[in-house]
Order: sequence, then C-alpha cells, then structure tokens
Amino acid sequence: MHFSIPDTQECTDHNGSNYTGFNIHINGEYHCTVRYKQLFNLHEQLKKFNGNELNFPPFPPKKYLPLTPNQLEDRRSLLEKYIQAVGQSTSLINIDLFYAFLLTAQQESTGERVKDVTIDVFLMNGYKITISASSNERSYSVLEKACSQINLPNPYVYYFSLFLIMREENGDLTIIRKLQDFESPYISQKNIPGNLKIMLRKSYWDPEYDLELMHDRVALNLLYVQTVSDIEKRWILCGRNIREQLAILQARGAKKEYLDVARNLRYYGYVQFKECICDFPTPDSKVLVSAGERELNLRIEVPGGEIKDRSFKVTRMRCWRITTHNDIIETDIQTVLQKDPQLDLSFEYLISKDNLQWITITSEQAILMAVCLQSIVDELLLKKTGAKFKQPSDFRNGSFSYMKRDGSSQVINLSQSSSEDTISSSPNGTMRLGRNEPTMSMKKLSEKLSNLTNRNSNNTRQPLVENDAFEGIGDDDL
Repeated sequence: MHFSIPDTQECTDHNGSNYTGFNIHINGEYHCTVRYKQLFNLHEQLKKFNGNELNFPPFPPKKYLPLTPNQLEDRRSLLEKYIQAVGQSTSLINIDLFYAFLLTAQQESTGERVKDVTIDVFLMNGYKITISASSNERSYSVLEKACSQINLPNPYVYYFSLFLIMREENGDLTIIRKLQDFESPYISQKNIPGNLKIMLRKSYWDPEYDLELMHDRVALNLLYVQTVSDIEKRWILCGRNIREQLAILQARGAKKEYLDVARNLRYYGYVQFKECICDFPTPDSKVLVSAGERELNLRIEVPGGEIKDRSFKVTRMRCWRITTHNDIIETDIQTVLQKDPQLDLSFEYLISKDNLQWITITSEQAILMAVCLQSIVDELLLKKTGAKFKQPSDFRNGSFSYMKRDGSSQVINLSQSSSEDTISSSPNGTMRLGRNEPTMSMKKLSEKLSNLTNRNSNNTRQPLVENDAFEGIGDDDL
C-alpha cells in the first residue's frame, strides 16, 4: 500500500488553540488528519508491543518552540518516512494496533459519530445486499456480513473483496480502489465525492482459483454475474459468434457452461482503466490499459485508427515508480500550482536480452495501476511458495491507548475472541476491536513500495520499486 503525508493544514481544537495537522493519504486518497503527538503516541505503543525489533527510520524528536517552515517540512518528511515504514513492514508484531489507529483516526477526522447504519453492497449485476452495521465497522466485517447474507461459505469469503466503484456520466464503471481493513466502508463512501457504490468483486488474478470456487453454487453465481457484467462493459472481448453462444447459455441459466466459455476469452479476469497516454511505441500514443493474468496490457491506437495489442509481463519488469508533475501557473498576482497533478507510472522492461527500456504511462489512475502490479506480483510469489490463498487471522490479546487530537485518551482492546470486526465506544472510554485482515505468509513486495507524495514542486519522482518476480531471460524466450 502507498502511504504518504503530502501536506499539512492549520487546525483549531475545541478550546480555540491552533495546531498543525498532518494529512495521511493511503493509495493516493485522503484518509485522516492527525497531530504530531498522536503519531508520537502510536510510536510509543508500537515500541511497547515490539520492543527493539522495530527497524524503522528515527521518529522526529519533540520541539518545545514553534517550528519554522523548514523545520515543519523536515518533520513532515520524517513522519512520512516513518508511517511508510510502519505500513509496509512485514515484521511488525501487532499490525492490529496500527490498523486500529488508522480506523479510529479516520472516524475522528471526519467527525462521524458511532451509530447504527445500513450499508448497501452491490453485486456487479446491480443486485443489492443491505446489511446492518456500525458506522465505524471495518471493511472485512462488512464483507463477512454481506457474504453471510447471500450464504457464501466462509472458506470462500476471502476470495472476494469490497471495492469503491464510480458510475461515470456516460454510464461506464470505474474502479476507484479496493476497501482496506483499516477503514470504514460507510465513512469512506460518504466522504469521497462522486456517485460511488460499494461493490463485491473477486480479489484474485489467477483464473485457476475459479476452479475451486465453481464447486459452490453461491461462489459460482458471483463469478458468473461479474463475468456477464465485464462482457457487457466490453472489459472482456469476444466476437459475434461467441457472444451469441454466451447469450444462449445465459438464457438457459447454464452458468458453469457460460464461465467455461468465458474463461478462455481475452481479458477475462482483467481490470480495465480509462483511456490514457503512453510513450510506447511513440510519444503521446493513446492507449487502453488493462491489468491481469501476470501482465499489463496496452491496446494502442496507431495512425489510421487501427488498434494494436501489446502485453508487458510482470516477470520482465525490473522495477517501476510513480512520478507526479505539478504544473505551475503564473499570473500577475501570484504563482499557483495546478490543483490536480499529472501522474506517471514508469516501468523498466526487458525488451530483449540485455535491452531494458523505460516505458511511461500517464494516467489519473497511475496509482491504482501500480497497486494492481504489486498485487499481481504478490499473488505470483505466493503461488511459487506453495502457500494457501490468504486466510483471516485473529487479533492478539492486549490493548493500547489511542490519543485523540485534544490530548485525551481512550483504550482500544484487541480481542481475539470477537467474531465481528467492530469498534464501539463504551461509557468508560474503552473501544473494542475484532478480527484482523487476512495476511499472506510471504514477504510482501509492498515492504519496498515507496509512496506517491503530492508535494508542491514541478516534478516529484519516487524511489524505484524493485520487482521480486523479475526474471532474466534470453532472446529465445521473447
């Protein structure tokens, strides 16, 4: 995941005192605003749980005098490196504590009171699942409730995830992001502008996992309705004859047979992004990018209107990075930065033996593309280790103290026995947190994934992300 603290803001507490708030962004989206002392308190709690095993960058020291602008920028930069290290660590003994901090901070930042709400979760065919939940209930609890309501067996729940999906004015669907376990779906949906829906989709890339799920009636139906939707949106390509064959199978209700045909079609199981610009094969080429099946695929519009297909295998990407570009607009009165920065995803690709070439895609969805690359590599390495697909893990026993912005504290209990994933306030200021997010039993590539930071500069280039799945190959393999 991409963690960043791209900027700060001046805030006022309920006593009228001013303080600096640090805005935490995750995967390019605003998540919460916290004070320095809140992050310091988190740091102290992490040290308490992990002892000397933490190998993180140094936490910025306290200052007892007002900070100069340069000192404030140094503090922001150090806090960003620290939060990146914590968020991307695979050695953190109690990740539950960190997730609880982020969830509670999201709730505090939005001012959302804990209350009973209804949350609508949609299947890709528009079928609505309405569940009762708490306003601060975490993503995996909402996922479990939605899957329970449609009678999906527990072993198959974690092959699926909740996604925020936007319906554009022309009717197209755009995947914004996957909802994570440190956020409340209710709060996230409410606070991101646009016509957003929470939708249930499969969360894996390798179609071989389909074979296990297709033995179950409910899981089979989920795969079926997603595939029908993707074909209707033309995310999956098929000719007229195949389309007619699928229409006959759909009319008969032959879902398994429908999937047997569809699983052999181009772009089955892929995520498609909006049309964007790429410097391959020539500068300013218009491309349609899709991610899936261990590759990033480009459909390139060449002179004459012809569309050419080019695949870039993740095992041939040596590294990649995200770059932001803020255009400066100068007027007679002031110099201002463009509101929405331009985002680039660049990757170094092994074109042929000893021939590595940088390829850059310019897209507002560049971060989502990078996240997809990361998850494809994670899944590829997971399969190579022979490990089982991700499964839920229980919270450890214990508690920690969450410091609010006003300096008061509340205790969050990490309960191992709770079957639900809720945080609820009690009269004595105690909060209770349930089940943790599924984890993978391998060193995740995200440990090395550096963040997008949207700084006030013309060009911000992030460190390279080395690809653990990169394979050196010869000309005969290309």
